[in-house]
Amino acid sequence: MQCVQVVKPGGLDNLKVSETSSRSPDAGEVQVRVHASSLNFHDYLVAAGLLPVEDKRIPMSDGAGEVTAVGAGVSDFAVGDRVMSCFFPNWEEGEASMERLLGVPGDHEDGFASQTVTMSEKAFSLMPKHMSFAEAATLPCAGLTAWRALKEEANLGSGDWVLVQGTGGVSIFALQIAKFLGCKVIATSSSETKLEKLRALGADEVINYREQPQWGRLASEITGGVSLVVEVGGPGTITESVRALRIGGTISMIGVLTGISGDVPLAEFFQRNATMSGITVGSRLQQANMVKAFEEWGLQPVIDRSFDLPQLAEAFRYQESGQHFGKIGLSLS
Repeated sequence: MQCVQVVKPGGLDNLKVSETSSRSPDAGEVQVRVHASSLNFHDYLVAAGLLPVEDKRIPMSDGAGEVTAVGAGVSDFAVGDRVMSCFFPNWEEGEASMERLLGVPGDHEDGFASQTVTMSEKAFSLMPKHMSFAEAATLPCAGLTAWRALKEEANLGSGDWVLVQGTGGVSIFALQIAKFLGCKVIATSSSETKLEKLRALGADEVINYREQPQWGRLASEITGGVSLVVEVGGPGTITESVRALRIGGTISMIGVLTGISGDVPLAEFFQRNATMSGITVGSRLQQANMVKAFEEWGLQPVIDRSFDLPQLAEAFRYQESGQHFGKIGLSLS
């Protein structure tokens, strides 16, 4: 079977297409024919050599495919089941812990840039019945992160305002989920073309943050203060995110695209009686909750474009460019 490996010291020029053998499942394991994956920022860090991994690690945390064999004692799945991966295979339910956050595919263990994988049955859940493999493969990281932030953590009600930043996978899923929950959405981007796409997807208000550098204050003026900010920028955006909040509002800290440390306007933060919650994807139980809701809603993920497995480096370069709107897919069919 074909796979892609990250060869030391990493970097997109060191993503190598290789041939390897599949492995029959041991007790408690399933073998899955992988049909699709999707790109996340975490995957980019691994591929670019910015997040050190073992030599010849097979990257990609997301995957969707069909169960082709099951080991002894497997109770969750049968041959033919359509499944998708879990970002944290050891986090079944409950609160996050260090033990539960280990075992990430494509990082701690080999991932889904491989036509066949053999893993614990706990590394998978059933995928939404109405979705294709390509669509389901966008959910395990970005979809679940947005779901946990809006549904599992926040106490949002109809009419609450949610602010989303940019047009990456988490932000687009957050917009979609917020609308299904009856919330209003205000979205930011520096591209007028993307702002129009955000409106078409359901955003009630949009702001060009390049033209409006104090976009947080503007968002507060437009909405009266937002209930939740889905924060993906980090230090470069946190000040305006605080200023966008209503009294008692929440920031879901999901990404640090502008750096790993920075200043928070603490006086404005506590004056708003605000809270900030770190969101690192979610548990297997939360993923099952998400799948059920997405099936009921008929939610359709937004996929910008897809690349074939041997084009993985090209796909990451496209991700680097920031041109995409929604998710970038990877086909292994």
